Amino acid sequence: MASLDASIVLIALPTIGRTLPKTSPFDLIWVLIGYQLVVSAFLVNFGRLADMLGRVRLYTLGFAVFTLSSALCSLSQTGSQLVVFRMVQGLGAAFLFSNSAAILTDAFPFEERGRALGTNSVAIGIGSVLGLVLGGFLTAVAGWQSIFWVNVPIGIAATLWSHYRLKELSVRREGQRLDLVGNVTFAGGLIALLSGISLDAVAGENQYLVIGLTGAGLATLCTFAFVEARVKDPLLKLSLFRNRLFTGGIVASLLNALARGCVLLVLVFYLQGPNMNLDPFEAGVFLLPNTAAIAFFGPLSGYLSDKRGSRLIATTGLAASAIGLAILTQLPAATTFWNLALPLTLFGAGMGIFQSPNRSSVMSSVAPEDRGVASGISTTVINLGMSTSRSLAFVIMALAIPVAVLDEMFAGNFGAGSGLFAANFVNGIHLVFLISTAFVLLSIIPSILRGKPTPTEKAEIPLAQGE
Repeated sequence: MASLDASIVLIALPTIGRTLPKTSPFDLIWVLIGYQLVVSAFLVNFGRLADMLGRVRLYTLGFAVFTLSSALCSLSQTGSQLVVFRMVQGLGAAFLFSNSAAILTDAFPFEERGRALGTNSVAIGIGSVLGLVLGGFLTAVAGWQSIFWVNVPIGIAATLWSHYRLKELSVRREGQRLDLVGNVTFAGGLIALLSGISLDAVAGENQYLVIGLTGAGLATLCTFAFVEARVKDPLLKLSLFRNRLFTGGIVASLLNALARGCVLLVLVFYLQGPNMNLDPFEAGVFLLPNTAAIAFFGPLSGYLSDKRGSRLIATTGLAASAIGLAILTQLPAATTFWNLALPLTLFGAGMGIFQSPNRSSVMSSVAPEDRGVASGISTTVINLGMSTSRSLAFVIMALAIPVAVLDEMFAGNFGAGSGLFAANFVNGIHLVFLISTAFVLLSIIPSILRGKPTPTEKAEIPLAQGE
């Protein structure tokens, strides 16, 4: 449901910009980034709460909040209302994201985790595929509001299923205290930092405000690190980062997210722009090879990583993605489905091959009582990288196109400045994909340097987990 919602909103953005009253380019970017900002800010907090209170309980609460806020999104009358309800939706998503991998890790033994997490990626891939096609179809036929209503019956069924079927298997330590200062400084620091980054992407904003928010966010996160090193029951165990398997996987995830976060966003506006002039449904069909490849290769790579280890398989996926992105740097002004299918298949296959073994390596490297916070950290860095990637894409595009024209295009008004679009927008796309390729190549370094579990680590991990 979460991946379906993300792709549905992405494909519908140009239509929302044209048809929802009082919707500015700033509102549109925050429909995307505001959601991810809330998810990123609270993932670790909610993961820590789940370690203390139980994962299934908070996971079920996440479904309920997500479902209610989806209905509210469909009732929005202005762009600002939609942004607010999307941020509430982000709270529900944070409960889901911070617990899903931890619940799976609790349920499966060490030697089957890659397959389990890979199978979970099938749900993510299918959701993305359905979101692109169903979102495009619903937007074209029934309006953008329908893309949020589709979550309501799914969410009600999922809430009831989670409540009655999932069993609590987590290991909890007694007598733990909530790290209130850590929770506040971590969430506050991330919100300020991501707000500064995203405001910088909307290039008309006051630069002093951008610098002030970014600086305040970094300072608050430094305060968070100082506090966490001295608290008895910290929100985030900094000692986790001494583990080379955990740190290598986390850094590789961050760099990979910086590379991939902007790809589909840029392609959505490329496909629906004046050169291609596709409707939302047709644009969704053009993007299917990417999400279909993720859905196919995710479980396969998870299965292979159980047999062969995570490091080389995850690194191979990153290399495949780099090749796909390198081909996209040569994207012409207009293209066909089949010409776009090859690089998108390579890019999606690489993502699927990388994600399952990398997540399995990260989750298996920590003790069972830390799985909630480990899952939160893992997903936080992905959301942080995705949000930064999308903001960075707008900054890069503004180098090729005047800001006023770029804002009009992002608002779905492709008629204004379309001649300039044809001349310069594709060059901006090439630069975005070139930088994305560089980030993927950089992510290969921590992926390969993480090494592989030593015989001692292989023996200790299952023993610590009581499996």
